[in-house]
Amino acid sequence: MSRLLIVHHTPSPACQEMFEAVVSGATDPEIEGVEVIRRAALSVSASDFLDADGYILGTPANLGYISGALKHAFDVSYYQILDSTQGRPFGLYLHGNQGTEGAVRAVDSITGGLGWTKAAEHVIVSGAPGKEDREACWELGAVVAAQLMGAT
Repeated sequence: MSRLLIVHHTPSPACQEMFEAVVSGATDPEIEGVEVIRRAALSVSASDFLDADGYILGTPANLGYISGALKHAFDVSYYQILDSTQGRPFGLYLHGNQGTEGAVRAVDSITGGLGWTKAAEHVIVSGAPGKEDREACWELGAVVAAQLMGAT
């Protein structure tokens, strides 16, 4: 069975809505053979990354950057996972009220350094998530999970 790791920092109702939609898409009954693991960014470990076959990252954009929690997740794991996770697919959902470009750039830089493969378009939401935003998050979860079907 393949494993999809969702690493998230969910401090607000908007981030929670997005997280729930991503999980719903990733756990859709049509997705078979993929175990979805959820880890708060402050509790994820290098072994969680190593044990997964793909990733979805969720974060608010704080002052134009990713949350300190998601940054911490990579700070404590980066060199331990660098050589072993290259080529694995990932997706990103991000919530920010303004200035999300720096957060996107940070994730692209970190995942690029790790050699991860962007599996779907990033979902970036400003303000309260609407129906289309929740659908985009659902689609993100489903697309990344579907890419892992039969991967192991």
